[in-house]
Amino acid sequence: MNEITLSSLKLVKQGAEAKIYEGVFCDKHVIAKERFPKTYRLKEIDDKLTKQRFNHEIKSLERCRKAGIPTPVVYYFDKNKHVIYMENLKGKTLNDAIKACFDSFGNYDKMVPAIKCVGQYLAQMHDSCIIHGDLTTSNIMISENDSQEEGDSTGYKLSFIDFGLSSHSTKSEDKGVDLYVLERAFLSTHRDSKQLFKELLDSYQQYQTRKQSTSEVIAKLEEVRMRGRKRVAFG
Repeated sequence: MNEITLSSLKLVKQGAEAKIYEGVFCDKHVIAKERFPKTYRLKEIDDKLTKQRFNHEIKSLERCRKAGIPTPVVYYFDKNKHVIYMENLKGKTLNDAIKACFDSFGNYDKMVPAIKCVGQYLAQMHDSCIIHGDLTTSNIMISENDSQEEGDSTGYKLSFIDFGLSSHSTKSEDKGVDLYVLERAFLSTHRDSKQLFKELLDSYQQYQTRKQSTSEVIAKLEEVRMRGRKRVAFG
């Protein structure tokens, strides 16, 4: 079933870890993510990593949706072939949206509501002990929100994608590192965006957590920043 289905889909992207297809599966427009064997790794190691990352992605997507964090709907997954068939989201990446905003207006003002929403969702994700592991603005999708029942009041609908490096953790250190990865990607990709990222962190801190306080995570973020600066200074 999997081979027949994949052959009917269109390969649209191939990264280091997976091939991405799009098309129709069971009358639904889908994205199929196939984790393929890596010949440069020992087979035993590759099999273990592929299985681990595949399972983590499935579990994290399920946990996020249960917690109310927007992610693609998973329609079907094949554990033997390591393929996930999921909702083909409308819109563009947050990366493209931020760049388009700056190119058009010379500032990021129109993106602030969406960025604040990202901060809230990330706090909610961490409060559910989900660590994304590869947070970048390319791994968040954004579209205009044409439904009052979905998304938020900002006029945008967001969705987090690519949980292949995700994990489950209660440690504030792991959550701080998650934010640091996003910060580094954010500031290196979007020029003069320090204030915009501050809006994200402010929103993150305002989230009313049920478990660990966001201020504890932000304190860990600062510790990670300090370690990063020392590595740069002393090599």
